Amino acid sequence: MSVLHSDTMAGLAPNIKDGYKQLIGRKGEKVSSYGKGVLITGCDTPIAWYLAKKLDDLGFTVYAGFNVPIDESDEAKILKEETSGRLKLLHLDVSSEKSLLEAAVYISEHLPDGAYGLWAVVHCAHWVALGELEWIPFGVLRKSLDLNLLGAARLTQIMLPLIRRSTGRVVFLTSGLSKIPAPVRGIQSATQAAIESFAGCLRQEMRQRGVDVSVVAAGELAPGNSWLNETELREQAKEMWAQLTSEQKKTYGEDYYEAAMTSLEKYSRETADIQPSLRVLIDAVSRTFPMARYTPVTAREKIQIFLAEHLPTALYEILFAEPKKRVRPQGAF
Repeated sequence: MSVLHSDTMAGLAPNIKDGYKQLIGRKGEKVSSYGKGVLITGCDTPIAWYLAKKLDDLGFTVYAGFNVPIDESDEAKILKEETSGRLKLLHLDVSSEKSLLEAAVYISEHLPDGAYGLWAVVHCAHWVALGELEWIPFGVLRKSLDLNLLGAARLTQIMLPLIRRSTGRVVFLTSGLSKIPAPVRGIQSATQAAIESFAGCLRQEMRQRGVDVSVVAAGELAPGNSWLNETELREQAKEMWAQLTSEQKKTYGEDYYEAAMTSLEKYSRETADIQPSLRVLIDAVSRTFPMARYTPVTAREKIQIFLAEHLPTALYEILFAEPKKRVRPQGAF
């Protein structure tokens, strides 16, 4: 190590130590909810719905965004009945520029008394497409990017001026399992990984502006079982099978296809434990110094994520992947 490098590190050490002590000492501090507005997207899903209710209970002014028109949503009506007069309901389609701009205008005109801007945006809106990548129609791939990546990115751009005024924060709900390569989750994992990269770069850009950016990388079912219901899952399966070519149908076979789609029923039938994710989402909004990344996943998921990131790919696939099949090319002898 050079003398210059040693001196530089020695000079930085006290600052690092003091900064660490200050951060640890303040890690449990909470902001006052008075006069702070929070926009939440995807309130059609259980986790966003309960987050809106909890933040309202804590005294925040919540703008609850629903993908469908408010008068068509039973969830919106129930949320309004069970919360205070501070909570505002919005029809917020993250794939529509018009809807995003209208939401920004509404929020800027209905900020809490004395507020200069918006305290937080929490991105919970998701649209899930599941299936092997060869099966998914290009239109579905495009829709997944529009709703899961581009919609969140555009909403962030539109809301940042309001967020900067209050030196607030932006929170992204993603899936920690985007780091685990697995069949039928390809496009979903791709969009979640892209959001994490977007958030990481945004965090560095916003450091000089006093705006915090956090990622909540949840587990498999954390966003709730309303991501897909059984009817939607079956409809997706029928549409994908119908658009496959004869050669593709022959290659995969209907039995394999049915088995693959049946394996996805946990997304519509299993009850999700959203409490760990809900707790850290509240922390990301209310903590004075929020963490850059939260990982409310199970111990098993955490271990598999670690192994996927650190084991050689060949060894990881021996442990977790389906056995590789050797297929003889057509026409070979």
